[in-house]
Amino acid sequence: MRKLLQKLLTNPIIRFTDKYASRPDRARVHTALSSLFKHIQHGKSKKGLVLEFNGTSKLIIFSDHHKGSKDYRDDFLLSEKNYLAALDYYNQEEYTYCCLGDSEELWKNNIFSVIKHHKASFEKEKLFVKRDAFIKIYGNHDLYWDNDPFAFLTIEKVYGKKLKVYEGLVLRMFIDKKPLSFLLTHGHQGDLQSDGNWFSKWFVSNIWGPLQSYLRINPNTPANNRKLKSAHNTVMYEWTAKQKDLVLITGHTHQPVFNSLTHLERTYKRLHAARATGDITLANELEDELRAGKVSGEASTRYEDSKNTYFNAGCCCYNDGDITGIELDATCYQAHRMEV
Repeated sequence: MRKLLQKLLTNPIIRFTDKYASRPDRARVHTALSSLFKHIQHGKSKKGLVLEFNGTSKLIIFSDHHKGSKDYRDDFLLSEKNYLAALDYYNQEEYTYCCLGDSEELWKNNIFSVIKHHKASFEKEKLFVKRDAFIKIYGNHDLYWDNDPFAFLTIEKVYGKKLKVYEGLVLRMFIDKKPLSFLLTHGHQGDLQSDGNWFSKWFVSNIWGPLQSYLRINPNTPANNRKLKSAHNTVMYEWTAKQKDLVLITGHTHQPVFNSLTHLERTYKRLHAARATGDITLANELEDELRAGKVSGEASTRYEDSKNTYFNAGCCCYNDGDITGIELDATCYQAHRMEV
């Protein structure tokens, strides 16, 4: 039956996805991000949270775990060990944890199956909840937290406490006595499949996603298409470049971005600098990494002249078990590729 339906529905689904899915429309994405930032700034608490970031604040940001049911479709399995070890460290160091969306893969699984099979990670996250140091933001693959009327009961059952799940977070801080805001959100804004009205979001999470999963049809999305990753990151960067005193941090594309540059772009910059200073050892090491294909990302028009306004946390479901995240504290802003 599946093969018959695949034959009948694959092409229509691909055409539908090409028209409405994750190919970034610049105007729509920019309008959605501006609207979100404005709503949070004006105190619409359902949309997001505003926090003051002071001299003792410490924040760790992880995104895109895609926790499943521990079967062949569970992208989180290989990274689970590293993730649990990372949470032990950040809880011990008393960081606040911002979970930046797509933590649960609910296009392929129901929430109760994910909870059942990933008790260990939920228990680790619960340690942050107990310290009032856990912020949960929803993405396009865990829209359940936003559109299911009983989601508040589920999250209280999982974490033992009532929690709001937001679309975004605004951090307010001062850098060299100048005000600076950080907007944190998953990054699917402007995607008609996932960011439209209530019905469209319900349809995607309850009908469209499960249908794609059953048929095993995998249309191009930012998470699995390199060109779309780069295009989506570029659209996000272009929005931040127009803003004043604002930095954007997202996930969604599974491609780490630091200071508006991908890992590949930053590696090339380091390589050019090493060659210019005559550091042959470092230059050889970077060339080896590039030849081995261990550097993710693509070059873009941002490469030569970029404002340091866009960051992407990457994901917690790489196929080699690595995870990426972003740390914020009072003195430095660091991106880590962590291996345990």
